[in-house]
Amino acid sequence: MVELIWDGKYDANGRRVAPPRLKLPFQTVETVNESAELRQRSLFGGPRETGWRNRLIWGDKKYVLPALLDEFAGKVDLIYIDPPFNVGADFSYQLEVEDAHFTKEASVIEQKAYRDTWGRGLDSYLAWFDEAVRYLHELLSEKGSIYVHIDWHVGHYAKVLLDDVFGYESFRADITWKRTAAHNDTRGIGVVNDSILYYGKSQNSPYFPQFVPYDQDYLDTFYRHSEDDGRRYRLHQIERNPALGVRPNLKYEYQGYTPRYGWMVEEGKLKEFDEKGMLVWSSNGKPQRKIYLEEEKGRPLHNIWDDIPPVQSQSKERTGYNTQKPETLLERIINASSNAGDLVLDCFCGSGTTAAVAERLGRRWIAADLGRFAIHTTRKRLLGMADVRPFVVQNLGKYERQAWQAAEFGGAERAAEVVGQYRRFLLDLYGARPVPGYVWLHGVKGGRMVHVGPVDSPITPADVGQIALEFRKAMGTGKDAPAQAAVDILGWDFAFELNEVARQQAEAANLKVHFVRIPREVLEQKAVDQGDIRFFELAALDLEVGQTKRDVSLRLTDFVIPPDDVPDDVQRAISHWSQWIDYWAVDWDNKSGLMSADTFHNMWQAYRTRTKKKAAGPSLQLQTTHRYEEPGEYTIMVKVIDILGNDTTKTVRVSVP
Repeated sequence: MVELIWDGKYDANGRRVAPPRLKLPFQTVETVNESAELRQRSLFGGPRETGWRNRLIWGDKKYVLPALLDEFAGKVDLIYIDPPFNVGADFSYQLEVEDAHFTKEASVIEQKAYRDTWGRGLDSYLAWFDEAVRYLHELLSEKGSIYVHIDWHVGHYAKVLLDDVFGYESFRADITWKRTAAHNDTRGIGVVNDSILYYGKSQNSPYFPQFVPYDQDYLDTFYRHSEDDGRRYRLHQIERNPALGVRPNLKYEYQGYTPRYGWMVEEGKLKEFDEKGMLVWSSNGKPQRKIYLEEEKGRPLHNIWDDIPPVQSQSKERTGYNTQKPETLLERIINASSNAGDLVLDCFCGSGTTAAVAERLGRRWIAADLGRFAIHTTRKRLLGMADVRPFVVQNLGKYERQAWQAAEFGGAERAAEVVGQYRRFLLDLYGARPVPGYVWLHGVKGGRMVHVGPVDSPITPADVGQIALEFRKAMGTGKDAPAQAAVDILGWDFAFELNEVARQQAEAANLKVHFVRIPREVLEQKAVDQGDIRFFELAALDLEVGQTKRDVSLRLTDFVIPPDDVPDDVQRAISHWSQWIDYWAVDWDNKSGLMSADTFHNMWQAYRTRTKKKAAGPSLQLQTTHRYEEPGEYTIMVKVIDILGNDTTKTVRVSVP
């Protein structure tokens, strides 16, 4: 048996190292494209749609895939993955603000997770790839298929690993996709293709034949005949050849001719062809059948795919991802190996091509990605499709952070010690000095006090009240006393409407607060080791509410992004605050909160598109109106997604007569 060995494949005792089995629960953070009518019916006791919801998941595959196993082991019908495979790949994105274009670098956690997958060279990549493939093998149904999109750097290694996991006998094809027409490489032969390795889970994995149009040379060679009406045809033998042998029931005389081995069809069918003018008789009395081009499905698909161009700069489907794959490519794969209603999985979804095509072809789908911007791009792309079915956005949220905290600081014997280590770790990353003796104040930086929020709950206005109360006690007391009436509040999550309520609360106490988001990058050891952790303040959103009886209107009036979170070239190009906004949505009756399991329901949205050009005013729709069918007290939540993919929310309350 041939085996691929890498550093870390076996432990010190010679036992195979198994992938971690940490199964964390998903958190649904948003339900997208659920109609207001459906939402209202459910709220007032009417029938609510149940059953499957397609899933868009933000998270690392090392957590996401094990988390999927409990529900989906052996239930996924088709997997397509386009994992990072090129150590020199460009993971930046092209952003558009009106008619200006900008490049956004991938987040630190994306860059480190992808590029530093090669941190120990090929060994680390093989361990990373093998782990993913083993999870995917468990998720795939017995009739399922997997397509692994890979390039020349590691394609041969990937093939050996896939043979090991799925079995050599399960290999179906090595598909060569010609992804570009030309590639200049001064070092040698230019590479213009990727490989797509196709495996079936078992011999029962279906393949539905696909066909492509004939090329012109083939048509000119074989379909060189034409009817008076222009229909092209070729001539096909209608008598049996020696290899087929004699069929007694097909050996008969017709028009004075009896083939030695008989005809290909029964006499009635042959007569029908003749009456329709579909037979051509040669000078020696032998007929041939006309096969019209319009009757043909095309050339059966082979493993060289040179008929699907890459996504061009002016293509309607372009999202700005440098690694975006064309929809035609995924359409061919999905049609070849799945039926309507089958479940399709892509755990490196990027720009969302797999999800978009699966949605259009009537498949169920699960799409996941590590990058926040990828999730935003996919969500927006799906919303741009006609009649997209409601889907949910999920992550592992606090559970992922809890797992990280336990793994990173779990050696401590008492919970208090764990929390203390966690706070010191974040204070160090933030550049703050720990201060003892306080409950709500944990550090100091530049004369400002610092609060570090927990991993498993959001920062609330009540928390801010406690921080303000303790701050007043701390003023002027010893060497650790703050030099400014200001606190930086670091949190993973923040309660809805905290920005406005808590700031007012703090200002009443003569305290200036900065709400600072703890970046997900702190979970990535490589990012920490290299000092690539950046903290950013929350954005601020203002809106105006109007009401006439049961009609409620919303109008965005301002949106501010902290400048540290925005590239300089983008800041210079912004001429109107609305240009910061890529997309906004409204939940007209939000029930989420600290004591509620409900989520944000995207019941209305507006977003800018690539076709809109800079004009005399903002091109994004900034106002919307909703009519409530029933009287009552309602909480409206507005969610704004900026051009960098970050979410900002605000809630307002209305009374409907």
